[in-house]
Amino acid sequence: MSDRMQPTIYSETQFYWDGAKAGKLLLNACTACDGGAYFPPRPFCPKCGSRDVTVQEASGKGTLHSYVISHMPAPGYEPPFTVAVVMLEEGVKMMSNILDCPADPEALELDMALEVTFEARGDLMIPQFRPAKGGAA
Repeated sequence: MSDRMQPTIYSETQFYWDGAKAGKLLLNACTACDGGAYFPPRPFCPKCGSRDVTVQEASGKGTLHSYVISHMPAPGYEPPFTVAVVMLEEGVKMMSNILDCPADPEALELDMALEVTFEARGDLMIPQFRPAKGGAA
């Protein structure tokens, strides 16, 4: 078992973790204001406050919006490692780690194509990102 921290799961976010366990990246979307998809998961729209929300499967494709290379130790992470903001095709930003890519500015190009992958942590699967095969988002 990884010594990386595991997230706390609440009833409002259970769908997200169930989806990840099934290899799906799930997002909420508002149907009241058509505010589109949003993250992190929550039972109300961050734009209009409506609880008229639905769940949709994301494509799992995105681009590297921003990143920082951490040289400080963290539980379960061997420095250096990359902490990134990923812009999903659905217009949602997610914080993630970048896997299968050196934590080096020469390898991390802004707007590079990324795809979701899932990392096992105990009984959970954690959405993470890696460079897209083929290079296109």
